[in-house]
Amino acid sequence: MDWKVLGKLHAIKKMEKIIRQWYGLECIFADAQYRLRSSQVEKGYEFISHFLKIQLELNHGLEIIEQDIENISDSLESEDGVQFFNTFFTPLKAVGIKIESEGEFRGSFIVYPFAQESMTKKEVKAIVEKMVEAGADQEEAEKAVEKIPRLDQDSLTRIKDLVELVGEEVSEYEKGLSDKARIIESMQSELSDRYRYHNIIGKSKPMQKVYALLERIKNSESTVFINGSNGTGKELVAKSIHYNSPRKDKLFLAINCSAFNENLLDSELFGHVKGAFTGAIKDKKGFFETADGGTLFLDEIGDTSPSMQVKLLRIIQEGTFIPVGGTTPKKVNVRIICATNKNLKEMMDKGEFREDLFYRINVITLNLPALKEREGDVDILLEYFLKRKCEQQGSQMKSLARATKERLLNYNWPGNVRELENEVERMVVLSGEEKVIHPDCLSPRISEVNFSSLTFDEGITTSGKLKPALEQLEALMIKEGLKRCGFNKSKLAKELGISRASLIMKVEKYDLDKRSKKAA
Repeated sequence: MDWKVLGKLHAIKKMEKIIRQWYGLECIFADAQYRLRSSQVEKGYEFISHFLKIQLELNHGLEIIEQDIENISDSLESEDGVQFFNTFFTPLKAVGIKIESEGEFRGSFIVYPFAQESMTKKEVKAIVEKMVEAGADQEEAEKAVEKIPRLDQDSLTRIKDLVELVGEEVSEYEKGLSDKARIIESMQSELSDRYRYHNIIGKSKPMQKVYALLERIKNSESTVFINGSNGTGKELVAKSIHYNSPRKDKLFLAINCSAFNENLLDSELFGHVKGAFTGAIKDKKGFFETADGGTLFLDEIGDTSPSMQVKLLRIIQEGTFIPVGGTTPKKVNVRIICATNKNLKEMMDKGEFREDLFYRINVITLNLPALKEREGDVDILLEYFLKRKCEQQGSQMKSLARATKERLLNYNWPGNVRELENEVERMVVLSGEEKVIHPDCLSPRISEVNFSSLTFDEGITTSGKLKPALEQLEALMIKEGLKRCGFNKSKLAKELGISRASLIMKVEKYDLDKRSKKAA
């Protein structure tokens, strides 16, 4: 979906203008991954909704809006027609419709925020209080709420019709694309639902086990401990747990414990009172208080100090804490998800991590596999990231040259999914206007081949050019390996330390299929 082109279509611009000027509402496009694709977060954007402008200025305002968009889009994906929704600031509402192409969910068109004409003073007060809790100034919050459009039934009906027209216009635009363009886009982007859970992608057996566990715990309130090396997607899994839980309508917040020193982490988590230290000019809510009713993700909990571990143990056990410089305990209801890439059991043996805290956070353990252990996932992740990066840059869909893909499939990915995503972004940028990405766009670490572990056969040529000799060795190793493994490609791929897809490509390259076996 080309969101830039979409926003410039005459009919859509006209209908957006009517919605903005007549009703004072913001029009938002979100893509299939529930990300904002319209201009509200861009510098210099002229808001028609004063409430949304003030909301975005809050400390976690963008996260609140993103949460609304994600909840709405998630519901729209399984619903047909125009739908009305409650937002984070109940009873403010939104109206939206899903965007489809060839029966596939491509995103959402959302109009908000507004209230019904019947909104009461009590409801107005509740919105103001919730804004103040989120960090807004009392007077500013009251002004923002005062300017919220209150719509009667006729206005709601007209807006519903306009939203429906936008959905139809997008569908007509998509139908006008050439058959070739649609087929290419479909082939590059289509990922079966069975290969993903929420926004997590993978078809390998280790990932299917992760999905199964996530499905089993989705209605649980228990503390979850996510164990995995850097780049395996721990925060993505934590979000998935939250947005599939009963707390999905509340706030999800994430904090990396290793990013702060002990004093600063104390203030970030538990907040502080005015005068608690130099620079504390007013009371500040911490992450626990802000996420009350929702979920708090504590990444790299293994990097916390012993004194911080005591405070975390108390809030997990009792749900109470004392802000920095405060004297009165506060109580919150927060679900905690923790993660680390360290071995906490070894840290316990050394006295570096509290045993009682370990068992409190380790009610449910979820082990994320490294990318090198996820056979077959590199291929579909490449397709997914390639499509996404091309969309983000507004470029045509690119493809990988055979040699490029082979090297990517052979690489060990010590940096896991994050490294793969960054590599795809690099390739898309360096390939410029080229539609095919060649090996010269790869990082040196991926382009270079390590031959230190290879043993040369007496029949291999040791003179002449290097490339033909290496190919000769590679072909010989695969040929002998196929015979040894009874042409079981999965077994041989594991033995050679490469993916099955990569092995199949090499078998085709050197013409080593079963007909070669008979000839031999």
